[in-house]
Amino acid sequence: MRRTILCLVAATAMVVLAQAQGTSPNAGGKRAEVLVLGVYHMANPGRDIFNMQADDVLAPKRQQELAELEAVLKKFQPTKIAVEATYGEDVVPKRFADYLAGTRPLSRNEVEQIGFRLAKDMGHTTIYPVDADGDFPFQRVLDYARATGQSAKLDAMMGEIGAMVKAQDEYLKSHSVLQTLLTMNSDAKVAQDVGFYVLEARYGEPGDYAGPDLLAEWYRRNVRIYNNVAKLITTPEDRILVIFGAGHLGWLRQDFAADPTLRLRKLEEFVPAETRRAP
Repeated sequence: MRRTILCLVAATAMVVLAQAQGTSPNAGGKRAEVLVLGVYHMANPGRDIFNMQADDVLAPKRQQELAELEAVLKKFQPTKIAVEATYGEDVVPKRFADYLAGTRPLSRNEVEQIGFRLAKDMGHTTIYPVDADGDFPFQRVLDYARATGQSAKLDAMMGEIGAMVKAQDEYLKSHSVLQTLLTMNSDAKVAQDVGFYVLEARYGEPGDYAGPDLLAEWYRRNVRIYNNVAKLITTPEDRILVIFGAGHLGWLRQDFAADPTLRLRKLEEFVPAETRRAP
């Protein structure tokens, strides 16, 4: 038993050293690839604190733009498509089967408008729900801010988030779906989103770590999603497209980028240069 433990410790040390040196345990070998696509909620479900107000994705103009997005995503050649739906439930796979059978039209939901459409055209026979349940105890943060005289400070930060979402609304009105998603998936935008989550962690103290606990719950949900996606990888040839609300993007990228057995890809890698330069 002691020898086994020592071997595990040595193997772990090798992985850590390899990561520190910018390599992986299978450096030079084929690695499965993951592309996390952060999206806005096209059907306007209104489940977040701040929500974009998307126009009708079924309008002919938006449908043409979705075809443009699909052409870009096809360049990644996904072998499996994972979506924001509860892991282990068959509701979304059943809807996809009905869509393949021609008995169900696509709804406005981005899971269907992007995921179903692409999976069908790639010849996939199923689609994979990978979402995990999670708690989001934001009320504790509000209560803590109120109790410590920091409500105005928190309100100002939340106002910045609201203004950011409103700016995304305006951007979508004058840009294509692909251009909008390029902006939402840019490194700068992802860093901004993650930064707002981290700033919320400042609201707390021993005995009431409201903000840190909120951030920990959010991280726990996303690392569980990572775990569910990782279960889909059965060969180094796999290329998994993960379609989730953009709020998850930074955290999921972090998880997949830290996995030394995987290669993280980004949307911009597959988009023509002239499209990436759009104002």
